[in-house]
Amino acid sequence: MTTTSSDNVTDIPATDEAKVESFAQQVFGDLAAVMGTIMTRVGDVLGLWQALADLGPTTAEALAAATDTHPRMIHEWLCAQAAGRYLTYDPGTSRFTLPPEHALVLADDDTFPAMAGGVQIVIGNCADLERIVDAVRTGKGLTWGDHHPDIYAGTERFFGPVYRNQLTTDWIPNLDGIAKRLADGGKVADIGCGHGVSTLLLADAYPNAEVTGVDLHEPSVTRARERAAEAGSHARFEVAAAEELHGGNYDLICFLDCLHDMSDPVGAARRAAEMLADDGAVLLVEPASHDAIEDNLTPLGRMFYAGSTIACTPNSLHYDGPALGAQPGPTRLTRVLQEGGFPVVRRVVETPTNHVYEARLGLA
Repeated sequence: MTTTSSDNVTDIPATDEAKVESFAQQVFGDLAAVMGTIMTRVGDVLGLWQALADLGPTTAEALAAATDTHPRMIHEWLCAQAAGRYLTYDPGTSRFTLPPEHALVLADDDTFPAMAGGVQIVIGNCADLERIVDAVRTGKGLTWGDHHPDIYAGTERFFGPVYRNQLTTDWIPNLDGIAKRLADGGKVADIGCGHGVSTLLLADAYPNAEVTGVDLHEPSVTRARERAAEAGSHARFEVAAAEELHGGNYDLICFLDCLHDMSDPVGAARRAAEMLADDGAVLLVEPASHDAIEDNLTPLGRMFYAGSTIACTPNSLHYDGPALGAQPGPTRLTRVLQEGGFPVVRRVVETPTNHVYEARLGLA
C-alpha cells in the first residue's frame, strides 16, 4: 500500500484488516477490564462485596440501604459488575446476585483465592503512574518506600491467603527436618517480612521457636509490630537490610517473594549462609517463572512482568543492584544462591504461581 502527499511518498506495509480488528478488540477488552477493576475496588472500599455475599439476590435499593450508599449510583455499579460477569442479573426480578464462588474471591480475604488485595495493588499502581513513567524513562529507580500506601496494604491482603494456606502446611514440611526443629524450639528469620503476615504465621505455628521478621521499610515494620501486639504474638521485628541480618545460628531463614527485588541478592544469600546453622535451611519463595522468555509469555507472565516493571526492577536499580526482576527463571535463582554460598539448592514445591526452593550449606 502506498500513500502520497505533495512532499513525499511513503510506503506503508499492507496489513491484515482482520488482525487489526482482532487486536483492537483485545485492547478494548483490556480497557474494559481496567474500568471494571476500578469498579471492583470501589466495591471493596464501600463494603459492597461483603454486603452482596450477606444479602443474596438483591436490588440496588436494598444494597444501597445496607451500605449507606446512593441507590442510583449503586444501580450503575451493579450493572457494570454484571456486564463483567462478576454478578448475575435476573431480569424477571431485577435482582443482582454475587455467586458464592465469586464471594470467596472478592468478599473474604482469608480464602485461598482471595483477590481483593490484588485489585488494591493495581489501583495503587495507577496512583503511582507518574513515578513509574519516570522510572521507566530514566532507570534511576523507585524504592519500595516510594509507592502509594495501597501497595503495602494490598500486598498484605494479596499474599496473606497464600501464606496462610501454604507456608506452614506445605512449604516448610517439604524442608527436610525443619518443621520438627521449629516445633522443638528453633530459630527463624523472615527476611523482607513487610507487614509481618508470614512472620506472625510462623510464630503462631511454632510457639516454641524464636521468630524474627526483618524488613528495610520502617513503616512496614511499625505496622508489623502493631499486628504482633494486637495478636499477642511473641514474634519480633527489626528494621534492617537482608545483608545486615544478625543473631546467627538460625534453623530457618525465609525469603518470601522478595529476593529478586533486592539491591544485592547474592550478598543477601551470602549473609544468610553466614547466619545459618550448619544443618539449617533457607526457604526461597519466588513467582513462578521459566528460564526462556517465550515460556513466560502467558497471562501470569504478563502480570509478573508488569509488576516487575512497576516495583521489583526499579527497586533494585535504585540501589545499583542487578535487577533480577520477577521472572528470572530457576537457573538464575539457583546461581544466585550458589554464589551466595549454598552448594545444595533444590526446588521442593511448584504451584501455578510460585516456585519454592530449599538451600542448604551441605547435604541434609
